[in-house]
Amino acid sequence: MRIGLITEGGYPFASGEARLWCDRLVRGLDRHEFDIYALSRSRSQDEEGWVRLPEQVTQVRTAPLWTPVEQTPEPGRRARRRFAELYAELAAALCAPEAPLSSEESGTGQADRFSNALYGLAELARAEGSLARALLSERAVRALERACRAPGAPRAVQLARVPDLLAVAAHIERVLRPLSLDWYGDTGLGSADLCHATGGGSVALPGLLARHLSGVPLLVTEYGVQLRAHYLGAGDASQSPPAVRALLAAFHGRLAAEVYARAALITPGNSHARRWQERCGADRAKLRLVYPGMDASRFGEEPEDAACADEQTLVWVGRVDPAKDLVGLLHAFAAVRRERPGTRLRVIGAPAEGEEAAAYLAQCRVLAAQLFPDEAAGRHEVGVNPVSFEEIGSPAVPDLAAAYLAGSVVVLSSVVEGFPISLVESMFCGRATVSTDVGAVVEVIGGTGLVVPPRNPRALAGACLSLLGDAARRERLGAAARARALELFTVDQNVEAFRGIYLEIVSHCPVRRDDVDEDGEPLPFAVPAEAHLPGRWTTGTGGRTSGRWLTGHTGRPSWADREGRESRENGEGASRLGAGAGAGAGAAYGGAGVAGGETTQRQVGPVGSVHGSGVEMGASERHGTGAGVSSVAGDSMEWRLSGSTSSVSPSSSVDPSHSVGPSSAAGAPDSADSADSLGSAGAPSPASPSASTSPSASTGPSAATGPSASTGPSGPSGPDELSCPAGEFAVPVAVGEAGR
Repeated sequence: MRIGLITEGGYPFASGEARLWCDRLVRGLDRHEFDIYALSRSRSQDEEGWVRLPEQVTQVRTAPLWTPVEQTPEPGRRARRRFAELYAELAAALCAPEAPLSSEESGTGQADRFSNALYGLAELARAEGSLARALLSERAVRALERACRAPGAPRAVQLARVPDLLAVAAHIERVLRPLSLDWYGDTGLGSADLCHATGGGSVALPGLLARHLSGVPLLVTEYGVQLRAHYLGAGDASQSPPAVRALLAAFHGRLAAEVYARAALITPGNSHARRWQERCGADRAKLRLVYPGMDASRFGEEPEDAACADEQTLVWVGRVDPAKDLVGLLHAFAAVRRERPGTRLRVIGAPAEGEEAAAYLAQCRVLAAQLFPDEAAGRHEVGVNPVSFEEIGSPAVPDLAAAYLAGSVVVLSSVVEGFPISLVESMFCGRATVSTDVGAVVEVIGGTGLVVPPRNPRALAGACLSLLGDAARRERLGAAARARALELFTVDQNVEAFRGIYLEIVSHCPVRRDDVDEDGEPLPFAVPAEAHLPGRWTTGTGGRTSGRWLTGHTGRPSWADREGRESRENGEGASRLGAGAGAGAGAAYGGAGVAGGETTQRQVGPVGSVHGSGVEMGASERHGTGAGVSSVAGDSMEWRLSGSTSSVSPSSSVDPSHSVGPSSAAGAPDSADSADSLGSAGAPSPASPSASTSPSASTGPSAATGPSASTGPSGPSGPDELSCPAGEFAVPVAVGEAGR
C-alpha cells in the first residue's frame, strides 16, 4: 500500500525528533511505498540535509515552519468576508466557557464549531491560496478581542491585552500554516491509502485535511503527547501572561480533541501516554499500544558480566535538563558517600544544547564541587572529585554501550519523564537500575529494577546502597531486565505491530471513489489481482510498479460486468441446445454448445438422427444469419425468422440439391462471408448477390434452381420463409475445432 508519513522536525532530516524510529519503520516495511511529508522547524535543520533514504520512499515534500510570512496579494472582498466569519467562529470556540464533565452536549457543540471553522479555513486556503497574511491581519486580532470580551468568557482571557492577542495570533498562524500547502491533491496525500502522523496536534493537521478532502484514513502515533508537552512548556508564568496560556491551552486542546475524534486508530507509546490521550478525549476503542523499537545490536549480543564493572560506581546517562533533577541526584549521592566512602558517580550525557541546559550544567558542577571537595590519597597527590561530568564520544566513553557498562548500577532521577529511553538502553546492557516513579518508568521496568518516589534523595540513596552491597541481586535483576527489553522493545516487534495496524485500518476503510460506478455502487473487480503483475494482459514494468490493463480492456472479467451477465443469462439456452444436439447427433454432426453472443455456423445432417426429439432454443440467440431454431419435433421443423413462422414437412416437394447453408464438407466459413447472410432485421439482405426473392430460392451458395417447394400445413410461403430439404436440418455449433 501507499503510506503518507507526516513528520515535524524529524525524519528525513539528519537531526530532530522521531528520526530513528521513523527510519527503522520505513526500512522494516519494505513492501510498502512511502511518501514523506516533513515540516522543518529551523534553518539549521534544512541546511543539514536528509539521511539516506531507502528505495521504498517514492517522494519527499518539505515545508518550513520557521520562515517569515510571504508577501502575497490580498484576497478579494468576498474572501475577506468569509475569512472574518470563519476566524470569528474559531475564536468563539476558544473563548467559550469550559463545559462541566457531565455536560457532553455543550462540549460537542464547541468541538463542532472549532472543526467547522478549521475545515472552512482549509477550503478557503485551497480556493484563495496562502492564508498567512490573513491569520496575522487586524481582522484576526479584532476577532480574538471580540471573543475574549464576549459574555461568559473565562476570566483569564477577558484580561487579554493587545500584545497578548498578537502573540496568540502569531502562534495560531504557525500551527495552521499547513492549511496553505499544496499537499492534498491527487499527486499528494489525496492519493495515499493511509496517512500516518508521527505526532498529534499540529503534526497531524495535514492528515486531518487529507481525511476531510479525500477520505484518506488517518493513523496517529504519539510517543510524547503534544498537549502534555504544551502544558509543561507553558507552566512557567514568567514566560507568558495568563491570557496567552489560557488561549493557547484552549486552542491545543480543541485541536487534540479533533485529531483524536477523526483518527482511525491512535497508537500511544506507553500506558502513561494512553491515559493522557483518554483524558483529552480519545476513544478507548481506537487506542493500540505500540512500544518504541530500539536497536539492541548496538549493545552487544551478550551483556558484559556485572562483576567485571566497577562495583563502587553509579552511572547516570541522559540529556542534561532541569527535568532530570541532577541536583537531587547529587544530594542523594552525598548520603551514599557517607555510608560507602569509596563510591563514585559518573554523569555522562550529550553536549548541552541551548543556554538553559548550559546554565543548568554549570550549576550542577558548582554544587558537586561544594558537596564533594577534591580528595587526595596522599600528601603529594592531586585530589580527585568523586563526581565526574563526561560526554559521550570522549576517549573514556566512546559510545553508549561503554557509558552504561562504566558502572554496576544505572540511576534515573527524573521528575518528569515520558518514555525513558535511557532506562531501556541500560536494560539491553543487562544493568540493574534505580529510578524514580514518573511517566512510564514502572511500565518499562516491570519488576526488574528498584523504583522510588521522585524528589526524594533519601529514598534514592537507600535504593542505591541496597544494590551496591549485593552483587548477586544486581546480576539477577540485570539478566531479567535484558530479557524483558529483548521481548518488548525491539525494532522487530515495533515494525510487526505497525504492519498489522496498517492492514487493520485499510481493511475497514470505505471503497475509494474511483472504484464505484455511476450509481455509487462498488465495482467488485475494478482493480483485479492480475493488474499488479506484469504479463500479456498488462503493461507493467515489473518491480513495485502496478501494471495497467491493455488498451480496450475493461479491467475486469466479462462475467463481472452487467452486460456480460446479461449475455451469459441469454446464452444458457444456446448452451443447452448445443449439449442436446451433440448428444443426439453424435460425432457425425459435430454438435457443440453455443455461448450467448458467440459467432456460430450451421451444419447439415439427416433428420433421422434426432427424430422424435425436441430441443428448445431462445429467440434471443444469435447465429451467423440471425435465425433461431424454435423446435425440432417429429418429422417437421419450425423456423422463427423476423417474427414470422413457417414449417417444412418431409412430404414437401423440394429439390434435393437445396440446402440450408454450406455443407459440412465445404468447411466452416464465417457467417459474415456466407451467401445466405441476412440483414439486421432477419430478412434476406438486398445487398447480397446470392439472395433471391423467389419462394423457391435456397439460402446457400450451392442452391440450384428447381421446382417451387410446396408449403406445409402452416400456409403459403412468403419472403420470410426458409426452405429446408427433407431429411436435413440445421444445427448451430461453436466456431472451433469441434465445428470444423
